[in-house]
Amino acid sequence: MLIIQKYGGTSVGSVERLKAVAQRVKQTVQNNNNVVLVVSAMGKTTDDLLGLSKAISTNPSAREMDMLLSTGEQVSIALLSMALQELGQPAISLTGAQVEIITDAEHGRARILEIQPKRIQHYLNQGTVVVVAGFQGMTSGDNFEITTLGRGGSDISAVALGAALKANLCEIYTDVPGIFTTDPRIVPEAQLIPEITCDEMLELASLGAKVLHPRAVEIARNYGVPLVVRSSWNNAPGTRIISPMPKPRSLKGLEINKAVYGVELETNQVKVARWQGRDRLGVAAGLFDEIARDNLDVNLMIQSIQEDDGKDIALTVVNRGLDQAETLAAAVSESKLKKLITSALYGGTWQGSEELEVMVEQNMATVAITGTGMIGRPGVAAKMFSTLAEAGVNIEMISTSELKITCVINAEVCDRAVAALCQAFEIDRSVVLGPIQEFSTDSSPSPVCGAVVDLNQACITIRHVRDQPGMAAKVFGRLAQENISVDMIIQSQRCHRLNGIPSCDIAFTVAQADAEAASMALKALALSIGCGEILVDTEIAKVSLVGGGMVGQPGVVAQFFEALAQQQITIQMITSSDTKISCVVAQEEGVKALNAVHKGSIPVVKNYPQTLKGLATPAKHSYAG
Repeated sequence: MLIIQKYGGTSVGSVERLKAVAQRVKQTVQNNNNVVLVVSAMGKTTDDLLGLSKAISTNPSAREMDMLLSTGEQVSIALLSMALQELGQPAISLTGAQVEIITDAEHGRARILEIQPKRIQHYLNQGTVVVVAGFQGMTSGDNFEITTLGRGGSDISAVALGAALKANLCEIYTDVPGIFTTDPRIVPEAQLIPEITCDEMLELASLGAKVLHPRAVEIARNYGVPLVVRSSWNNAPGTRIISPMPKPRSLKGLEINKAVYGVELETNQVKVARWQGRDRLGVAAGLFDEIARDNLDVNLMIQSIQEDDGKDIALTVVNRGLDQAETLAAAVSESKLKKLITSALYGGTWQGSEELEVMVEQNMATVAITGTGMIGRPGVAAKMFSTLAEAGVNIEMISTSELKITCVINAEVCDRAVAALCQAFEIDRSVVLGPIQEFSTDSSPSPVCGAVVDLNQACITIRHVRDQPGMAAKVFGRLAQENISVDMIIQSQRCHRLNGIPSCDIAFTVAQADAEAASMALKALALSIGCGEILVDTEIAKVSLVGGGMVGQPGVVAQFFEALAQQQITIQMITSSDTKISCVVAQEEGVKALNAVHKGSIPVVKNYPQTLKGLATPAKHSYAG
């Protein structure tokens, strides 16, 4: 059995820790296993090296930074090899270049193109433990350059080696016992999760749960690498990350595979939008409570930014349990949906002095592109939007996640949309499917696996964007040119008319560090697309609930909103996907919101260590591996 073990900086942060790791590795070998180790730099070595560079230069070249930072891992691998040899276990240390981890030439954020495992395999056949420097590789060609994969890159190295060597198991050892339902530093009641799917882990990782690098999870998902996150401080079983059944895939272009691997289409949907209603606490909770009582299934939901003391709420409804002979229009009538909305907002009636508009559109569909790590690749969303625009398809709603970008369109043009997307992303149209579950697990998934708060995002709102095909493509294409990744995207349902031209508002979130660059880019674009003002809000927090079992369970979503309402927390924006629902709230209420949501929505995992209590862990716990 071949096992890849990766140890983070804390796990090898001292001579004593290095010796402890060597003992664990020797025991693994004695259990009749071959072992490849991937090791990070010791403790705070990388931070110390960064400090030295800043003392020398205010703007060092990316090449020299890679040359400098790659030295940290070389210290670790040499010392750990020595520790193993002292125990009588043959071991050899190798740099990323020596094991031929070939990357592109993007210094500081390189992606792995391929790995030549011949040298590693040679030593494994001799019973030697191979200790590989994580976080680094080299470019191809005669004049190769040393590259680094970015912070957290040792996770990427380990899982990529697991894929290249077809390892039986890849163990990620860190300073926490596994994946938690939320950050235990913020919520002491956070629970250890025994198993989680790659899709759920990708969502959590992209939302800020830093135990695993999203790119490492992406590789595990693509190549079916068995993955476990464990503590290097004890023998607890950790968290198993379930990959889908692996599909044949070339190891060439290991991290440069197509960002999009499928197109999904789901018809038989109804779009419901409400606007011009006064914004109130608990609106979303009341709405989903009514939806749950009526046994309706919500596919997507968005709530736009506030305007004139009101917010748009729009959702698509589908009844997956309909008899084949029954039409959705008959089961979910317009009057029924309007009654549901007003019941949620006003207890079944509303005052004549209040203007309430509820719009119901039958014959809608959702079309989505699916992939792994799409949000971290600027340009994917823009390409989807431009493809639909060129096909003459107008987008009515947008929902984004790490795994999927979904657009609500009129069902009459769904064939045209699917054909255009398949051609643009080189997808075989014969394999276009509705949402499916690819994962194989013996246990039924919990509706919710975790909650995350991100306090480092900003919201950008573009007022009065012309409501016509191509506008979203221009907006997000401009951001892609600046290499800015966008997270949540909200397109308001309320239509304005300026000089007779219909328009709507578009809002989205980006990392705070990208907010100024995004604002400048859009201001430069504003004149050409004829939009209104551009607003930037950096005082926000994004609270998200993740779970592959939420689909078809509106009661779970209702609990999420109810938990926020009980704490008097105002929701500014909402977006949802198959595996995630996210809300934007005031930044000062972010931690409070996370505690409320975790308490109100996360089920207790039975027959498993519940919290950090009772587990032998280091004095200070870190959520980041």
